[in-house]
Amino acid sequence: MTDDEKKQLTSDPDGLTTYEYIANHIGVPDLDIDWLTSNLINVDSNGQFTGSAARYLHAIDPQAFSANIAKLIEATIDKDREHRYLLPLMLGIYGEDCDSHAKEISAVDNNFRRIYKRLYPTSVL
Repeated sequence: MTDDEKKQLTSDPDGLTTYEYIANHIGVPDLDIDWLTSNLINVDSNGQFTGSAARYLHAIDPQAFSANIAKLIEATIDKDREHRYLLPLMLGIYGEDCDSHAKEISAVDNNFRRIYKRLYPTSVL
């Protein structure tokens, strides 16, 4: 990434431009995914693009991007006050049947537990 690209992405108004940059450059060997993750977290105010980026990176390579995915999930949980993006995020990362395994997943994944408690606050998890 060039300094000009970073400067442009730093002024991204909502995260869309940074998300598109990730999607369009995912195969580039010198992609600075750590910087892009941090920038996306900084510019996305409502969690829409952090959640989308977490699902996208999970679909590409969940092992290689695990640290970035975890950061993006944490940011989405914190930013998505209206819970518009949490359910698609949970289903995209943990699978369509995650409800049936909620206790097991929650025991090993704090992000899952946090999402689940936000979506189902009265649940006995």
